[in-house]
Amino acid sequence: MRLRDLLAGADVIEVSGDADAEVTSLAYDSRRVQPGGLFFCVPGHVVDGHDFAAFAIQAGAESLVVERALEVPAYVIQVRVRDARAAMALAAARFSGDPTEELRVAGITGTNGKTTTAFLVRHILESERRPCGLLGTVKRVIGGAEQPVERTTPEAIELQATFRAMLDAGDEACVMEVSSHALALRRALGVRFAVATFTNLTQDHLDFHPDVEAYFQAKRRLFVTGVAEHAAINADDEYGRRLLAEVDALSFSASGGAEADLRAVDVGFDALGSRFGLLWREGRVEVETRLPGLFNVENSLAAIATVSLLGVPVDRAAAALRTAPRVPGRFEPIDEGQGFGVLVDYAHTPDSLDNVLRSARALTERRLIAVFGAGGDRDRAKRPLMGAIGARLADIAIVTSDNPRSEDPERIVDELLAGAEEIDSPGVLRSVIDRAEAISEALTMARPGDTVVIAGKGHEQGQEFAGGHKVPFDDREVARQELRRIAGGALHSAR
Repeated sequence: MRLRDLLAGADVIEVSGDADAEVTSLAYDSRRVQPGGLFFCVPGHVVDGHDFAAFAIQAGAESLVVERALEVPAYVIQVRVRDARAAMALAAARFSGDPTEELRVAGITGTNGKTTTAFLVRHILESERRPCGLLGTVKRVIGGAEQPVERTTPEAIELQATFRAMLDAGDEACVMEVSSHALALRRALGVRFAVATFTNLTQDHLDFHPDVEAYFQAKRRLFVTGVAEHAAINADDEYGRRLLAEVDALSFSASGGAEADLRAVDVGFDALGSRFGLLWREGRVEVETRLPGLFNVENSLAAIATVSLLGVPVDRAAAALRTAPRVPGRFEPIDEGQGFGVLVDYAHTPDSLDNVLRSARALTERRLIAVFGAGGDRDRAKRPLMGAIGARLADIAIVTSDNPRSEDPERIVDELLAGAEEIDSPGVLRSVIDRAEAISEALTMARPGDTVVIAGKGHEQGQEFAGGHKVPFDDREVARQELRRIAGGALHSAR
């Protein structure tokens, strides 16, 4: 494509060189530049793309998008813009042929519930024989083929190329998790959303956003900038109600108390799943899912609201949920015949930990044992809040390491313990820094009627340490191996 056409719509300040030059590829990483390519000098939090322009030129870049003029060889074209990220997103959409003009994209945003809601939306659409791609935290699916992911929402160049690949593979729709980082960093600019869905907003990512209000404003962009044809918003959530006051949207509510277009009543759940009556303008339909917990009722409502805006009748969407599988690492049961409950969940925020422990309590006959930590190099303010929640809601709370990254895991645990020790709780509070040992201790002390919740990592298959070093670690597999060891020891003792 011509450089001029690629950057149409971008806030261009000046062009030094031939704006009609042909561009054969796009890159923001100098290691991925191809001959004849356009390199975007994107300023980042750690590194600045302008500092890598020389490497990009050596690799064959013939044009640059910059925010400040650089000294480069005369043959290199420079386009100076006000926002390199925004220009990159718009160019990426055009370079891939604006795939979301044809692909029906449902964007799910919020603090908690994005992954489960996205999985449910895809299941319903696939049940309707509408091939649907998936972009999210756990995996991505293109034309029915699963692929690993590096981040929830990819950078714009990869994102638009993925949409194009979905269309080429026969997908008619895509459901994607849209992170606040992606919205703040313009990754989703140029995406035409058929539906934007808001699940909830609670404290998280304050290592990136200066405060909760800034976090909300990032999410808000998906709903008030005209990028979505339709919106579905949780009327039970405080920030959802703020959005509803600003946009015309379909609302949903799991409490049964809020005024909403879709409402859940007569809610019940056990270890096998959830049941509720769904009230909507045409009456009532009964809903059953394999996903237990009130938070999964909210996720189910969000999914039904989303697909209804994509043209799926509410009653058919509700029926499809009966066969929806559990989502990896989301309130996932681990069963090795042990006689007590074991649940692995991704809960890594105060609100999600609260929801998971309350739901687990409702399934527990005797003691609730919780193993949890907090990630390093992330929002420190939530650590004492999570510690207090664990100590208040669990009979035995074991605080441990999560993904410490560059931080000292003992310091992270101390900050969690500080919150736990501030409340008056009759429960037992322990700290075991090594995560595998913490899981082992929790499972060893569990007895029939107890429930063990292992929270924080969910589907993740590695533990991150300093320098980006990652070691294999899957809470689910660690729990299974430990349960087998305990069962083997008990059998040996009986003999």
